[in-house]
Order: sequence, then C-alpha cells, then structure tokens
Amino acid sequence: MNMARSSGILLHPTSLPGPFGIGDFGKEAAAFVGRLAEAGQGLWQILPLGPTGYGDSPYAPFSSFAGNELLISPEILASQGLLGAGDLREMPPFPADKVDYGAVIPWKRALLNRAADAFLAEAGPSRRSAFRSFAEAQEDWLPDYALFRAIKERLEAEGSSGSWNRVWPPELRDRGGLARAREENAVSVARWEVLQFLFAEQWAALKALANCKGIKVVGDLPIFVAEDSAELWARPELFRLDASGRPTHVAGVPPDYFSEDGQLWGNPLYDWKAHGHEGFVWWISRLRSCLARFDAVRVDHFRGFEAYWEVEAGAGTAREGRWQKGPGSGLFKAVESSLGPGLPIIAEDLGFITEEVRKLRDEFGFPGMRILQFAFDAAESGQAFDPDNAFLPHNYSTRSVVYTGTHDNDTLAGWLCGASGEERAYLERYLGYASPDPVWALVREALRSVAAWAIIPMQDLLGLGREARMNEPSTLGGNWAWRMADSAFTEELAARLAELSRLYSRRAGPML
Repeated sequence: MNMARSSGILLHPTSLPGPFGIGDFGKEAAAFVGRLAEAGQGLWQILPLGPTGYGDSPYAPFSSFAGNELLISPEILASQGLLGAGDLREMPPFPADKVDYGAVIPWKRALLNRAADAFLAEAGPSRRSAFRSFAEAQEDWLPDYALFRAIKERLEAEGSSGSWNRVWPPELRDRGGLARAREENAVSVARWEVLQFLFAEQWAALKALANCKGIKVVGDLPIFVAEDSAELWARPELFRLDASGRPTHVAGVPPDYFSEDGQLWGNPLYDWKAHGHEGFVWWISRLRSCLARFDAVRVDHFRGFEAYWEVEAGAGTAREGRWQKGPGSGLFKAVESSLGPGLPIIAEDLGFITEEVRKLRDEFGFPGMRILQFAFDAAESGQAFDPDNAFLPHNYSTRSVVYTGTHDNDTLAGWLCGASGEERAYLERYLGYASPDPVWALVREALRSVAAWAIIPMQDLLGLGREARMNEPSTLGGNWAWRMADSAFTEELAARLAELSRLYSRRAGPML
C-alpha cells in the first residue's frame, strides 16, 4: 500500500449529528466531509458498516457483506420522492447526544419499509434497471441476506426473537424449506434488497464526495462473523458448528489490558481447513467487497490469522482457552493472487503479538498500528515507563498508523483523568514540559511522529471525557451510542488541526 504522509479523523457515521436519532449519510455527513477538507485532513476512518444485531456492535453484524440500513438518510429518500414531508416530522423525541437504539430501530425500520414499498411501486425504468444491475452484481450474498432478514422479521413479529440457530424451525434452520419461505416472504425479501441498493447508492455518493476533496475513506473489517448472521446460516460448512448450527468453539483473547479474565467474544470460529479446500473463495469475495466500498481497510484482530484464541462453547471466561494456528500466509497469498499485490490493508496488530505475527504482517507489506495512549499507561505495558515500549513515538516506523486511541479505549481526557501521578509525571518528562492542555499535546505528538498516517478520534479533538467513550470491551449495553454535537466541529477547531497538519507535513495526498 502506498502511504503518502497524511492525517485524519476517526468518526463512525452513527456518531454524526442530525435529527433522526442516529447519524446517517445525509447532509450532516456531507458537512463533516467538507469540514475535514477545511482541516487539511486526507483520511476519514470509520467502524464496520454492517447491519448491527443484538448489542448494536458493528463488530457483530447480521452480514459481512450488507450495509447497515439505519445509516440510510431519510432526507435523501424524501428528495427522491420515496418519503413525504410528513414522514420526516412524525418521529419520537430522540436524544441528541447518543443513539437510543431501542427507539431508533423500530421507528426507522418502519420509515425505511415505506420508502422501499414506494420504490417497488413507483420507480421508473432507469431506477429499476439500476436496481437490477446492483442485485445481479451482488447475487453471491444478497438473496441469502434478504431472505435471512425477512424470516427474522416475520418470526420476531410472531414472538420468536433470537438467533436463527436457536429459535428458527428445523426446515428453515437447515435450509430445507427455502423455496416456500422465499415465496411466503417475497414482499419482505424485495424490501430488504431495495434497502441494500439504497444504502449502496447513498454510501457511494458520500465516498465520491470525500474522494473528490482528496480524502481517503478507511473502513474496518471484523475478522469474525456473528453467530446470528446470514453467513453462518447460508454457509455453515465454513464454520465450526454442531449439528444444530451452534458453535462448538468461540473466539476471544486471553487476559489482557482490558480484562483480567480475557475477553470472551463468543463469535463462531472458522473451519480453516474448509476455507483452504475451496481456495479461500469466501474470504476473497469478502475482501473484494470491502475494498470496493473503501479506499483502505483496517483488518481487525490481524493476529488471529497467524494464531487465534479458541474457547469451548459454554466456558465461563476466556481464561479457559488455548492458541490454535490460523491460515497464515496461505490466505493472503490466495487473496493477492485474485485481487493483486499491495492491497490497501492496515493490520490491527494489537494485543499479544509474537514474532510470527510480525513476520506475517511484514511479508505482505501491511502497516501496523501504534496507540499513543498505551505509551504512557503502565497497566498496558506491563512494566512502568519502558523506553523500548513500541507505542512510544521514538520507536515508530514510517510504515505504521498512529492513533491517540481506538474505539475500545477511553478518550484521552478520560484516561488522563484516571492516570496515576507517576503516569502523568512520565508524560511530562517525555514531552519535556508540563502542558496546560495534555490532550492536544498528545494529538501533536501523534501528528509529528514519523508514522505515515496519524488518525485522531473525534472525541479527542473535542477534548471529551469518559462520557464520550465509544466502547468498553467485555461489557454489554451502553456502547456504540455516542454522538457528536451539531456545532462541535467548528471552523476554529478545523483551523487548529489544519495548522498542525501543515506544520508536520500531513497534507491530503493522491488517491490510492
């Protein structure tokens, strides 16, 4: 991947401001892109765009290929005649500072269904042709996804809410009654397919706007899929499941910085032998789809391709797991053979990283990640103030991406609030001065480092505390909800960031 020196902001679209309870691809997203350009930024990084399920996590979507319908802009739909002005006025009093998923989801699903019905009933020949072309291009996943969501929607309406492998009747769980199910749910299937077309259309327009302004969009690819997902239902032979379709083993990580018991994610594990026997076709298709949607992509939990933490289903904690070998270079050789070398992939190489993981990352030229917050956190490093700590700026390589923090970290202000006196004193010693604004002192450290890319979470640029944290690993509820205030990304803030970007030669570069 060619990495011109650049900088950018990490902000998920759900966190954008707007009147409809959740950020979307509408005018607020366009305004954010415009402000990014004013700030001299060349990168916009987001979290995974898949349709979220239980827990609202973008890392456990209903599909690895589909987009989150909740991000579709109602205002754009209204401009296309698919919704009326009254549809946009009749909504609950949503909070402005967070996503209330319990209120947003039923309201917006009803709204989107009306728009899909209008499209199916009223779309002209050119629009219908565009939809058919989209559906044909996505035929390897769209029919299964649309039927999966249609069946879930019907069963939930009948009171059967839960994962497909736990509440669906055998003929649907084992895919024996699909012809009848497709016929019985034809209207709903068509709606879900149309919504994916509308999502893709709106996202493509927003990405084109960003690219036109010299901004690359960096996406995010979760390594695992959710148990309750279309892929697990449609391709069970690619996963380690029992006869009922339930995982025999699940994913996690051993005890780490975030949890003394490790993290028990619960995602099903791949049957890597099955993937290898078919030439990693599913993975090639997945990465092709992702790279068509973004200019570059961060691959989450990259170390899991070298070795992954396996925990027996039903275990109490991740402590009870063990390491198992992953597909290694065989997977990425197959991907490069199909998609070409020099793929624009960022390896999320955090956690317990071995020499084997580094070798796999470097073999394919993938840049790794450096988290500035970890440089001064004694709990993370395992030893206080080690000058060889890989997260300290003087230890970076140019082929890396530095972040002040990630979606899983506390904000810088939140972390500094809880930092020990020793940690804050070490930060001052490293900086060489006692900054009156340590958050922006660390932002400056990231931008002036030798790392080719520097990406700052929006919360850190705004100096927000723990109330703005996006996710706290190993917890359920209250995550993924933060939203930026409408007037937060000011001209003054953009000018401040632009000045630092100019000072440290981080200008928007040529497109990949």
